[in-house]
Amino acid sequence: MNPSESVLSSDIALQSRYPDVDTLTAHTLRFLAVDAVQKANSGHPGLPLGVADMVTTLWTHFLKINPLDPTWANRDRFVLSAGHGSALLYSLLHLWGQHYSLDDLRQFRQWGSVTPGHPEYDLKRGVEITSGPLGQGLASAVGLALAERWLAAYFNRPGYPVVDHFTYVLASDGDLMEGVSHEAASLAGCWKLGRLIVLYDDNRISIDGSTALSFTDDTAERFRAYHWHVQEVDGHDMNAISRALEAAQQESERPSILICKTHIGWGSPRQDSSKAHGEPLGVDDLRRTKEALGFPLEPAFYVPAAVREHLCAVEQRLDGQQMVWEGMFARYCADYPDLAAVWQDWQKGSLPAGWESCLPVFEEGKPLATRSASGKVLDAIFPHLPFLIGGSADLTPSNNTRAKDAADLLPPDYSGRYIHYGVREHAMGSIMNGLALHGMRPYGGTFLVFSDYMRPAIRMAALMKLPVVYVFTHDSIGLGEDGPTHQPVEHLTALRSIPNLVVVRPADANETCAAWRMALKRTDGPTALILTRQALPLITPTENPAARGAYVLADPQSGAEPQLTLLATGSEVSLALEAQKLLAAQGTAVRVVSMPSWELFDAQPVEYRRDVLPDGIPCLSIEAGMTFAWAHYVGRSGASLGLDHFGASAPYQVLYEKFGLTPENIASRAQQLLKELA
Repeated sequence: MNPSESVLSSDIALQSRYPDVDTLTAHTLRFLAVDAVQKANSGHPGLPLGVADMVTTLWTHFLKINPLDPTWANRDRFVLSAGHGSALLYSLLHLWGQHYSLDDLRQFRQWGSVTPGHPEYDLKRGVEITSGPLGQGLASAVGLALAERWLAAYFNRPGYPVVDHFTYVLASDGDLMEGVSHEAASLAGCWKLGRLIVLYDDNRISIDGSTALSFTDDTAERFRAYHWHVQEVDGHDMNAISRALEAAQQESERPSILICKTHIGWGSPRQDSSKAHGEPLGVDDLRRTKEALGFPLEPAFYVPAAVREHLCAVEQRLDGQQMVWEGMFARYCADYPDLAAVWQDWQKGSLPAGWESCLPVFEEGKPLATRSASGKVLDAIFPHLPFLIGGSADLTPSNNTRAKDAADLLPPDYSGRYIHYGVREHAMGSIMNGLALHGMRPYGGTFLVFSDYMRPAIRMAALMKLPVVYVFTHDSIGLGEDGPTHQPVEHLTALRSIPNLVVVRPADANETCAAWRMALKRTDGPTALILTRQALPLITPTENPAARGAYVLADPQSGAEPQLTLLATGSEVSLALEAQKLLAAQGTAVRVVSMPSWELFDAQPVEYRRDVLPDGIPCLSIEAGMTFAWAHYVGRSGASLGLDHFGASAPYQVLYEKFGLTPENIASRAQQLLKELA
């Protein structure tokens, strides 16, 4: 029998055994995923085998997407929070015609493939979010669902449901164990996100064995306490899953969770075993599984003709849904042309023309904390940037993150643009990622020391190149009496180590304004603004090159060639200027360079960098934080003045004096360095 005859024979046998094409589709999905894992000899077969019935029901009968246009604005969002099940997602996207070939599945987890080990954001291929670190997908989905409600409030008009879609999440035990899911689920219930639907794969198995070893929560009661709509269903009963999804769609006041009882590794010899989680089935167990379900052993990556025909019809139906929406949107454009124009700006991710002219100008006045300057910038630009949406982790008065014209975003009116996250920094970071994925321009504030709580979400934003803005205030020992628990010393270095995150520590109000301009114009990654509690003098020009990362703020007034460069950031730049005066009185000519952003400076042409920091002129860096990473700029001939230890509780002026961050000590250290190099 030749291969084509063998396939035809298998098709006939399978159609006879599985007259319900949905069941056959679920089995096809299972084996595409486990074949991919087996071919790679790496991956997670247990989840695809266990959840195939759930996701087949969802994707075939409920999910509103268009495989011909994965970027359709009003599509439902599907978030695979359990990112280790990526083989399932790629198999789904292949079957539903979204730019993944069988060859792509065969290259699962290989160099240069489009099917990496955990999903990576690729909207044109249908991957809505980078997931993998458990809990991040679910928490970001809360941001997606919140954005849907805000956009609906902004754009929808009677008879025109322009924004009208659901956010679905497939979550695992691990997602619900991670603390960020607790934070985000609490907020989702508070915000009454009725269009958020979570399918929880409750298989009661984790890598170490039974979840009873470490996870004995009453999940149903926990989510009821969060004000969620809770249903418990058999995750292998498609009819029960369908009824539960219908009920979830009808629930408008509460987010929904379907607690789906499943068997990890369903149908395989490893069913209900932790061995099904994270290693290939192996040749023998894969053969036994296929034999048990009547699936052909060869060829691998087999898709029955009946499944192809069935899903082709599904794709045509889905394409028709978008066509109906586009007809409605054409009428909307005629009736609401101004809103339609704003819609186009939102779709393109562009900022309104002329918005930069609204930025404030700081020319004179009393010293001003950069957190206060940031607040003035927000006051000025907020009315002109409709998709700028802000918030704080219960530190609004301290972060200065609430613009004077901002209304709270709270149900039932979702049109406000200020979010109260409560004391939930991690959820705030993840939710901002979801907002950004949905086309919003989010910013959120907390103390810099609490960026530790947000770091996983910041890293995900950097991976996905999302234009999120973090407003981190109380940036150093300058916050004073709260003491070392609240005084960040290592945090600047930690944030600077994250690839694709731009960290900006402005020296005064003018650099703060420039930092906001840069952050909002940036579209390929997140930006962290590092702002002071204490007031700083106005020392930089209104039009300054802070966006270049570093620039010469002051050369010797004598016109002499600099003997040394004082290289400083933030609140220490004004100290460097005072030290320059002291050194000049001692006959020592020094240059002062303000360096608000390492990342922006490193992106400049080499000629510019050499002009600012010339070869042969030693550097002394000054920053109220860890010093070891400054060696990249000061080199072996330079030195660094900072804090390689924790702070203390005292007024900030005392702390700066005790820890040597004074003009006098800077000048003394500069003279010492020059003597050492003589």
